Amino acid sequence: MIEETEFSPEEIEAARILFARPATFVMGAAKIEQLPDPDLPEIAFAGRSNVGKSSLINGLVGMHKLARASNEPGRTREVNFFDLDGRLRLVDLPGYGWAKASKTTVKKFQDLGRDYLRGRVTLKRVYLLIDSRHGLKSVDTEALDALDLAAVSYQIVLTKADKLKKGEGERMQEATLKAISKRPAAFPVVALTSSEKGLGLPELRAEIMRTTGATLG
Repeated sequence: MIEETEFSPEEIEAARILFARPATFVMGAAKIEQLPDPDLPEIAFAGRSNVGKSSLINGLVGMHKLARASNEPGRTREVNFFDLDGRLRLVDLPGYGWAKASKTTVKKFQDLGRDYLRGRVTLKRVYLLIDSRHGLKSVDTEALDALDLAAVSYQIVLTKADKLKKGEGERMQEATLKAISKRPAAFPVVALTSSEKGLGLPELRAEIMRTTGATLG
């Protein structure tokens, strides 16, 4: 059985209003020393290159070009920060998997992501994106291990659900939940989303609002 978080209509509406407020790009940090002051709650998005991180961030805030998607996988080599109305930050971590870059360069920006995870006191949760058509791959295991080691709460978000046949999404949710069931830092709910169709985004907004404690006040 798929576990789901229950949200009231009031929570869904409050989250919709929050994420409809102004969202702006703050900065991209190439070194750990360049990170902005930890003065707002943060949630971060991680995942393989081309899994749809930029599309999900844009979908959550209802903007087409806040986070820039690249046609070249692995292009994100900085930790990118976006401010949501001065209430919380959305953080786009460097993609992993098959970046078209030297091993030295890849290690540099992946280490930056790990350093951020280990030392960011305001980080409330990481949302690890997985392509729902393919599920967890061996390269994702390294990310799961890193998150468990850093003791950072994370939730799996399955993307591109609009590409699936009927019933496939639920089966992938169940399989993914089973795969992470014994991982210590994994939040025991797997979200199923489609940035293109808006599937699962209202609930994900409410989850983020609840997790960060962000308010409309």
